[in-house]
Amino acid sequence: MNNDEKKSMPPVVLSFSGHDATGGAGISADIEAISSQGCHAASVVTCLTVQDSIDVSSLVPIDEDIVIQSARAVLEDLPVAAFKIGLLASVEVIEALHSILYDYADVPVIFDPILASGAGTELANQEIMDAMHSLLLPMTDVLTPNTLEAAALVPEADTPAAMASGLMDRGCDHVLLTGTHDSNQKVVNRLFHNHREIDHFEWPRLPFEYHGSGCTLAASLAALMAQGLDPLSASREAQDYTWQSLKHARRFGMGQHFPNRLFWAGDE
Repeated sequence: MNNDEKKSMPPVVLSFSGHDATGGAGISADIEAISSQGCHAASVVTCLTVQDSIDVSSLVPIDEDIVIQSARAVLEDLPVAAFKIGLLASVEVIEALHSILYDYADVPVIFDPILASGAGTELANQEIMDAMHSLLLPMTDVLTPNTLEAAALVPEADTPAAMASGLMDRGCDHVLLTGTHDSNQKVVNRLFHNHREIDHFEWPRLPFEYHGSGCTLAASLAALMAQGLDPLSASREAQDYTWQSLKHARRFGMGQHFPNRLFWAGDE
C-alpha cells in the first residue's frame, strides 16, 4: 500500500465490549456508531450476555487470554487510532486490557464505565470497580459516565463537579458526565478537564428509555478522536449524533427503544 492509499483509508477504532444479542447495545452499537462517523470498527468481545430489550439476565466473561490474543492480533495488523471500552465483566479481563493499553500508550482511550443495566441490574461489583480505579482510569483520555455511574465510582462526592474531580483524581484526563438519569427538564451534560468544567451542554429530553445510548456516545466520540478531533470538539459532535440517533429511535421489542444509529441513511 502506497502513502496515498494509506491517507485515504478510514481510521481504525478497536472496541472492547460485551455482545448484546438484541443488537441494541454493546459491540453491535459500537460498530454502527463508529462506522457512522466514517471509521473502520474492529472489535474484541469482553463478555457474552443473556438479555432482551428489558433487562440483562446473565453475563459470561470471555477468557482473558482470548481477549489479549484477539486484541494483539488486531493491533499487530491494523493501525488502530483509538480504543473504546464498554462492558467489562471480570477483574481478569480488566487486567488484560491494562496490559494492552500499557503497550499502546499513545492511542487515545474512551471508556464508558457500564455498572448497571438500564433496568438497574448490577453488572459490576466492588472488586470490578476497584480494578477500574487502579488499572483503567489512569489510562483513560475521556471517561463517559452518567451521574449514577459517577456516584458509584466516587461515593464520597455529592455534586457533579465533585464526582468529576474525584474521577480525575483517580487518573482520567477528561470526564464527560451525562445527565440522562437526572430529573431535569433538559438533559445536561458537562465536560471536565484539569479539575474544572470546560463546557456545558443542554439537550431536549426525549420521551422514552433507550437501550445503548451510552455505547453510542462513547463509540462515536472514539471515532471522532481517531480522526484527530480534540476531546472538546469530539464531545460536541458525538452528543449531537447520539441525540439524533435517539430522536429517530425505534421500539423493536417489549422494552426500551433502540437508537437508530443509521438515521442519516434513511429517507424521511
